[in-house]
Amino acid sequence: MAVHVALTALLYVLLTIARAPKVWGIGKGPDGSNPWATVEPRISANLSNQFEWPVFFYAACLLLIQNQLAVAAAAWLAWIFIVGRVAHSCVQILTTNIRLRGLVFTINFLATLGMWAVVVLSLHAKGTA
Repeated sequence: MAVHVALTALLYVLLTIARAPKVWGIGKGPDGSNPWATVEPRISANLSNQFEWPVFFYAACLLLIQNQLAVAAAAWLAWIFIVGRVAHSCVQILTTNIRLRGLVFTINFLATLGMWAVVVLSLHAKGTA
């Protein structure tokens, strides 16, 4: 979860840099334009994405922690989710390839569903589900 928080913080920094020419006039091009104008909306959209599906990732993590469910599969799935989130950010910000972005999102989606399966099966096995 800490790595995802760090990724989100980095996106806030990038968005601030991308908006600096427009907001503060810092880094404007020689003609007064914003050299980040094309990428700024993609950074903003990606930052918004960090507060959508990842909510389910955080919920699964917190349930695993709260119920002391040390399951190796959940840890692997969490890392797959994180790597997928980083890849998703790179694809969304650096390209306009929606098909690739959808594929990378699917990795995050399936990893999170897998974590939820681990939560449900582990709680059921403990008799608390």
